[in-house]
Amino acid sequence: MELLQAAEMAAREKGIDKEEILVAMEQAMQKAGRAKYGHEHDIRAFVDRRTGEIILQRWLQVADPIENELTQLSVKAARKTKPDAELGDFIVDDLPPIEMGRIAAQTAKQVIVQKVREAERHRQYEEYKDRVGEIISGVVKRVEYGNVTIDLGRTEAVIKRDESLPREHLKTGDRVRAYIYDVREEQRGPQIFLSRTHPLFMAKLFTQEVPEIYDGVIEIKSVARDPGSRAKLAVVSNDSSIDPIGACVGMRGSRVQAVVGELQGEKIDIIPWSPDPATFVVNALAPAEVAKVVLDDENNRMDVVVPDEQLSLAIGRRGQNVRLAAMLTGWDIDILTEKEESERRQQESAMRTALFTEALSVDDVIAHLLVAEGFTKVEQIAETPVDELAEIEGFDVEVAGELQERARNWLAENAARLEAQRKEFGVSDAVVALAGLSIEMAVKLGEKGVKSLDDVADLAGDELREIVGEDALTESQANGIIMAARAHWFNDEVSA
Repeated sequence: MELLQAAEMAAREKGIDKEEILVAMEQAMQKAGRAKYGHEHDIRAFVDRRTGEIILQRWLQVADPIENELTQLSVKAARKTKPDAELGDFIVDDLPPIEMGRIAAQTAKQVIVQKVREAERHRQYEEYKDRVGEIISGVVKRVEYGNVTIDLGRTEAVIKRDESLPREHLKTGDRVRAYIYDVREEQRGPQIFLSRTHPLFMAKLFTQEVPEIYDGVIEIKSVARDPGSRAKLAVVSNDSSIDPIGACVGMRGSRVQAVVGELQGEKIDIIPWSPDPATFVVNALAPAEVAKVVLDDENNRMDVVVPDEQLSLAIGRRGQNVRLAAMLTGWDIDILTEKEESERRQQESAMRTALFTEALSVDDVIAHLLVAEGFTKVEQIAETPVDELAEIEGFDVEVAGELQERARNWLAENAARLEAQRKEFGVSDAVVALAGLSIEMAVKLGEKGVKSLDDVADLAGDELREIVGEDALTESQANGIIMAARAHWFNDEVSA
């Protein structure tokens, strides 16, 4: 009974199941039994769950032929003890309880301690693995090389140096709150990683401070942080009668100040979220005023035009304001002054006018009309229905048909010229077949000596964009082309 009481006490103290401790004790006694009678024997130990008695047994399996005389016996020998013994059955011999010497006792103790520790680690992992995304509070236990170990009570967690707020100096004994962003089960036990710089840490702090967010009336759509310096929070209200900004700020700023205090004075801009990307970006760039927004949905880019005197405010110190706005909205944002935007528009208009004048063999007036209608490529003219082209002021069906015919002829001639160049440079058909890579890009690659799939596969994303033109591909598109070029490497490995 003393054994059962000891197991129950240890289970209560460690917060683990009593059965796990009893199993650990059985394994320890089994190890001690094998040390006494020989490791070659199949010695098993059991603890009676009712009386606490330790039962030690030797197990022999009925086999034919016999491969190991120490763990097996023949059917004939088995039937002397058990008349109905069959192949595969076990004959069990009870052994006398062992009197453990100092070394055996020490070994048994080590096994029990090890098993209890493993059970405790598994319990800790199971307890915390589902708590990723929560805020937890603990006491600083030690600080080593910028990494902070936090005592959570029955376990420890770590705030790595790059997950700590800049210029925040935590000392032993300080109570600190942090966000659980990862829990991993490792050889040395569960590793709980905390962060005070994670964007969701700030979102969770607002959830604790603002009842409307906790109740789901106000929703946090996105968060962008420059930890310890400045942050932007986009919120929207699901109830038209509740102002999301006012609710997050609180009476005399009490709610937002509570979060600012926790984040060591980090300035927080709370902005209204909008489903319209242009409106959302304009809100995100506050306090700067925006004159015009030009969207490029295909490349997920946005040109934002601001008055000259608002440029520095829109960009922010060291580009902080526009960087946070881009993180918050998920758009690449290019800030332009009205003067720069006007110059760029004039330059683009001149380039397109020149292209249409040459490709369609028309005068500047017609080319200007096409540019004014929003046409940017010859392909668009070739693909637009004739009746739509005929609606342009000064055009009729005959003119529209002629323009479309000339556009198609130019495209055919241009494609043939590019194809000839591509072959001249020796760019392979497999490269041209890569999704997202045009014939113009293939020619530019050929000019730089990039001719095969392996040549493309060896490039980095920024190298590919530099060759074909940064405006031609986004970073993700360039990386997608490179990964497609590398696909045959893995196919070759599978074949091998």
